Amino acid sequence: PGVPCAWVAPAAIPRGAFPGQFVHAGLAAVMWRGTCWCWLQPTDVCVSPQLQPEQLDCGAAHLQHPLAIVNPVTATPVFTYSGLTSVAVASVNNYTVVFLGTASGGLLKINLDSTMKVISRRSISVAYGEPVHPIMQFDPSDSTYLYLMTSYQMTRVKVAACNQYPTCTECLAAADAYCGWCTMETRCSLQHECTNFTGANFWASASEGVQQCPSMTILEPEINIDKENPALIIQINGTIPNLNGTNISCDYGNNIRTVARVAGDYVNQFIYCSLLSREKYPAFPDDQDHVVVETALRVNSKNIIRANFTIYDCKRTGNIYPKRACTSCLSARWKCHWCPSTYTCVSNHSQCDDEKIDCPRIVPASLDPMPTGVSRDITISLANATFSKVNEFPFSFSLFAFCVQLHTSEKNDLFPVNLQLKDRPDRFIDSPEMMTVEVYNCATGSADCSQCLGREDLGHRCVWSESSSSCRLQGEPPQTSDVCPAPEIKKIEPLRGPLEGGTLLTIRGRNMGRRFSDVLGAVRIGSVQCTPLPDRYVVSEAIVCQTGEAQEEFSDVVTVNVSREGKSRERYSYVLPVVQSIAPLNGPKAGGTRVTIRGSKLDVGSELRVLVNTSKQCTDLSRNDSTITCTMPSAELTAAVPVCVQFENKSCASYDITFKFEKNPVISDINPKKSQISGGRTITLEGRGFELVQNVSMLVRGIGREQTSCRVHTDTVITCPSPAASNITVGSKPAPVDFYLNGRLYADDRPALDEEMYPEEALHISKFSLEYYADPQFFTAKKEKWIKHHPGEPLTLVIHKEPDSLGLESNEYQVKIGLISCEIQIVSDKVIHCSVNESLSTSERQLPVTIQVGKFNYTIAMLHLGGGETAIIVSIVICSILLVLSVVALFVFCTKSRRAERYWQKTLLQMEEMESQIREEIRKGFAELQTDMTDLTKELNRSQGIPFLEYKHFVTRTFFPKCSSLYEECYILPTQQLSSQVGSQVQETHPLLVGEWKIPENCRPNMEEGISLFSTLLNNKHFLIVFVHALEQQKDFAVRDRCNLASLLTIALHGKLEYYTSIMKDLLVDLIDASASKNPKLMLRRTESVVEKMLTNWMSICMYSYLRETVGEPFFLLICAIKQQINKGSIDAITGKARYTLNEEWLLRENIEAKPRNLNVSFQGCGMDSLSVRAMDTDTLSQVKEKILEAFCKNVPYSQWPRVEDVDLEWFATSTDSYILRDLDDTSVVEDGRKKLNTLAHYKVNLPALLPRSLPGLGVKDLDTEKYFHLVLPTDESVEHKKSHRQSHRKKVLPEIYLTRLLSTKGTLQKFLDDLFKAILSIRDDKPPVAVKYFFDFLEEQAEKRGITDPDTMHIWKTNSLPLRFWVNILKNPQFVFDIDKTDHIDACLSVIAQAFIDACSLSDLQLGKDSPTNKLLYAKEIPEYRKIVQRYYKQIHDMPPLSEQEMNAHLAEESRKYRNEFNTNVAMAEIYKYAKRYRSQIVAALDANPTTKRTQLQHKFEQVIALMEDNIYECCSEA
Repeated sequence: PGVPCAWVAPAAIPRGAFPGQFVHAGLAAVMWRGTCWCWLQPTDVCVSPQLQPEQLDCGAAHLQHPLAIVNPVTATPVFTYSGLTSVAVASVNNYTVVFLGTASGGLLKINLDSTMKVISRRSISVAYGEPVHPIMQFDPSDSTYLYLMTSYQMTRVKVAACNQYPTCTECLAAADAYCGWCTMETRCSLQHECTNFTGANFWASASEGVQQCPSMTILEPEINIDKENPALIIQINGTIPNLNGTNISCDYGNNIRTVARVAGDYVNQFIYCSLLSREKYPAFPDDQDHVVVETALRVNSKNIIRANFTIYDCKRTGNIYPKRACTSCLSARWKCHWCPSTYTCVSNHSQCDDEKIDCPRIVPASLDPMPTGVSRDITISLANATFSKVNEFPFSFSLFAFCVQLHTSEKNDLFPVNLQLKDRPDRFIDSPEMMTVEVYNCATGSADCSQCLGREDLGHRCVWSESSSSCRLQGEPPQTSDVCPAPEIKKIEPLRGPLEGGTLLTIRGRNMGRRFSDVLGAVRIGSVQCTPLPDRYVVSEAIVCQTGEAQEEFSDVVTVNVSREGKSRERYSYVLPVVQSIAPLNGPKAGGTRVTIRGSKLDVGSELRVLVNTSKQCTDLSRNDSTITCTMPSAELTAAVPVCVQFENKSCASYDITFKFEKNPVISDINPKKSQISGGRTITLEGRGFELVQNVSMLVRGIGREQTSCRVHTDTVITCPSPAASNITVGSKPAPVDFYLNGRLYADDRPALDEEMYPEEALHISKFSLEYYADPQFFTAKKEKWIKHHPGEPLTLVIHKEPDSLGLESNEYQVKIGLISCEIQIVSDKVIHCSVNESLSTSERQLPVTIQVGKFNYTIAMLHLGGGETAIIVSIVICSILLVLSVVALFVFCTKSRRAERYWQKTLLQMEEMESQIREEIRKGFAELQTDMTDLTKELNRSQGIPFLEYKHFVTRTFFPKCSSLYEECYILPTQQLSSQVGSQVQETHPLLVGEWKIPENCRPNMEEGISLFSTLLNNKHFLIVFVHALEQQKDFAVRDRCNLASLLTIALHGKLEYYTSIMKDLLVDLIDASASKNPKLMLRRTESVVEKMLTNWMSICMYSYLRETVGEPFFLLICAIKQQINKGSIDAITGKARYTLNEEWLLRENIEAKPRNLNVSFQGCGMDSLSVRAMDTDTLSQVKEKILEAFCKNVPYSQWPRVEDVDLEWFATSTDSYILRDLDDTSVVEDGRKKLNTLAHYKVNLPALLPRSLPGLGVKDLDTEKYFHLVLPTDESVEHKKSHRQSHRKKVLPEIYLTRLLSTKGTLQKFLDDLFKAILSIRDDKPPVAVKYFFDFLEEQAEKRGITDPDTMHIWKTNSLPLRFWVNILKNPQFVFDIDKTDHIDACLSVIAQAFIDACSLSDLQLGKDSPTNKLLYAKEIPEYRKIVQRYYKQIHDMPPLSEQEMNAHLAEESRKYRNEFNTNVAMAEIYKYAKRYRSQIVAALDANPTTKRTQLQHKFEQVIALMEDNIYECCSEA
């Protein structure tokens, strides 16, 4: 009686668990240190079994007195747990501590108080998945350690880890019987580990509670900074020993301490400390009038307890809050007083001569909003407004009035109102509650009439001007008309909803009410009411309403009636969603089953829920019209439960759909339990219920590199490849293995624990583990690396392996010779025998011998195939016979046959040599080009960088690519005069870039007025759209005129890109409507309309920054690489054909040997004196000069280079002799009546020097091809009879064989091309260019409205709008972007690259054959991969969140702001006016025919423009 007992299930305790244990009929008892522990069946009250006589002397062999009871012990369990295997008990500090080993390798520690109540519980993991052995004992020499065992190890475990608790509160709150707080050492420890633990109050146990933790209280915690000789009085609390006789002090940190003394008795100890000196006070924070100081009580050189006190300064209180200094002073926490005369806050009233008064302060009052830029009177009331003399001027006012004028560019701003003394600007009248005045700007933040007039509720006096479509300040007297246009509904979403209603319908548009009360009850779908939500309403722009219930299916427009009625273009449909089935029908109760619910019209409405058993939700929902896919939750019981598909939180759309939760799958064992580090070993899972599993994965905790996917074979078998491991050391413990079934962590079905009381038990302890060993080692019998084998003979390999502990089976080895498997015959611990039954005949003479185990793949040797002696002899005989026969046959054939045979042999040799040369050329050329391009990249970084054109020149070159229609002239970049001896002339600039509009002064007033009025008309959307359509309908308005008009409009509206974008979108909608009725795939393919050119210009503007920041560098490097690769071979100066090219038409089909020459060149110009320049000995002197100029001027834009004709090449053959080298002179060679241009090889030049000359020379391109040639004579003359037959024949042999040089050039340039395409078709920082995302979404929206669902059509639209309209134009014309020289040859190469880009964006399959052009064949192999990149690029943009109109408008406004004042818009307006004048009558007729423009009388305003301009422009121009 009185002995505590705990009850657990008997099945968990095996026979013989402890000395003195007896197991009979489910009853067991053990005596352990005076405590009886009993195990019975887990029932609250034990029944009385009938014991046999031999059972009554239970324990006679182990105890002095046998246990003999007739009636069983009856008790209630204090603790229940499943899977206990061992127990040990100790009594510590008035607690009973029970240690319990578990079957999962854990150790539980339970702390019981004197009433046998569990007060705390801890657990640790000893061995993953291994049960703790029944024998578990305390260390006889140190009872603070416990010995326990598992199948693989014995562990000595400390009974408590007290050092994990850093503070006394955490230590005692843990309620661990072993742990307590060692006061003098300030740590949590076992009792015997604390010094002087036997003394009183040196060690506090958990039983005393956290209230006994040592602490100190400062009796006067707030100290005035002006107080003299302050001291600290500290009261000691909690468990602290008597401090008399100890060395104590107060520690303030930073090695600042003061002496302390002890007062009071042992029970109530007090400490007196001197405060640190004034100069050592810590600095006050800038915005505080006090500083908190921490002090610690230091005993015997150790701080044991701490507390804080505060030092305050009243003077700072008034200074910190200057605008409410008096109020802050009197309301401070400290004892502060206010002195009005000195306007200071003091800590002692004796320092102030004034009487105590209340603070003068501003009485907060509400002020009416005031418009920006308008003077208004502000009246301020004061309280306690009696002041003493200030600067000899006494005053006493309670009311002040001011006239102020405030400005803001925002919609509204709040300005604080303060009063300060006029002659003392640092002194303010207190304003405890900040008084503010609101200033508003009617012109900002009101895009339509409703937004403008709706500001009336805010007190803003704004009115809407319909003529200017703007919001402005209301005049005096107020205008009477306050009726806005009818609501304009632009978009509604979603377009379908259930009959029961409840769908949140979003309506976007304009003029949709000034306030929420306007739209309340004003939204209907047909006859069904839609109730707006007040918190989702955006004035004028957006209404979110909840649809009402409909009786039947119907479709109708959405109407918004706000004084006038507006209707949507789209129709909203009420439909009845139908749920038909669910699959699969069952799954494990752990959840994770991915189910698919099928039906029709399932994508309707705004909110969808799938409820399982009416309470839990199916997660990860995704749906379309016919399916809903989601992940099932977990369930407590196995049962069939209803599945409810709920639209808009209404009733269920499914009534007979059920899902059955089955018992969870059980994994009983895994085999094998070992793996090599490389992973890949097949681990077989055994168990049951696997047919419910959809996906399985395996993870090795701690050391597994990645999670591996498994495969379900049958209901009882799953196989998983073991993950590769990292951080493995020899002798490592088995690593725990986790399995995820349907995404849920697999765990045994154990009783749920109280996670709030025992959170550490919620950690998952894996049942399975996997041991990792080093990868197996293999080698041949003699460890040789070469194995000889004769073809035709049987092959048997003997592979030796090092001993390992993996226990691999024969089917886990795989041996291969090349790609042929070697059949394994014998496998032992040390040897593997395998044989090959098929022939090893192959073109390769060496084959690798590899052995694979899982993912471990190792090549142990190389198999060398050789022939036998007999085979060699037979081969020699056969070859001899064939040789004799061949000789006889050669004598028989005629001379022509012999010549053809020789020709064929030579051709074969040529082809073999050429193949070898191509490989070598590609390898060598690529290496050289990489080196050159690396140097070029470094030079770019060191020099001025890439020669980008300025934005204005980029725009003019892109908008007007050929000759401007303004003056029928070509305009190019302005250039600057070089500072060197040679320079180029300043050339004419584009008229649109000229700063001033050059017109006669006597005509300027009328013309400026006319242009201003015309500009106003162009800024009217209705006029501009009618204007464009009217011009396009004219037959003589050619494509060139359309493109020119679009570019001029872009320049004229460049400062308002938001407006320009809206015009472009409206025109595009008209174009799409016209194309959709015919063939939508042809839209945007060409530039035949104004809007198509406008789109090109818009893309150019929006993509300029992206082009410079992302694409510019790889594009420039590609151009440089093409140029350098071309220059590495011979180039015919007359025809322009080269050895290295991408274009067949520009290929030099001759095998002309060219050797490089490194020339030491001196040139006074471009910032450098001398350089080493590389040229080819076949280069003409003009080509040499071009390369020299390129080397010297590589850091200078091309427009600033000197011309080749302006310099001569002077060769200093000796120190005194020099020669001018020219393309043509008296030494030129004449062949076949043509004079050959001189080259470096002709002059045999070694060290030339380039000097500037003023003598212009004759350009090579100006030479007559009938009289001159460079490398190749023209083939169209009949001069071949002068040559020998052999020479003529060799000249014409297979010219197509040189087409392989195209491949050589392609291979060399491939990396640069890939880098360019990657830059174009990649998304930087997971964000595409804003314009691309915005325009693609616009196209998808238009297609959806017109029911165009063909994905090919959308792909073609996107391709025509971005890659073909913008990127191809840039790829073909690098001079639009860079200040460079684009030669005809580079242009031809870029055409091939552009064609490859076009093919990559196309969807049509390339039908290529031997007759296909080479510009399509060259990149045919890469096109499929490029297409995947394009499609992935489109998909990434589609998947990104859409851009709002506000975001796009902000971006466009920023672009307009960055480049404002770059263009002369008056010139553009004048040119547009010429078109208006030419088609005056047609435009007027179109304006009269349009109801909107006719109602607003735009045709009369247009006539006014004509009247102003017609009589002036031609008159003035004639005078000019």
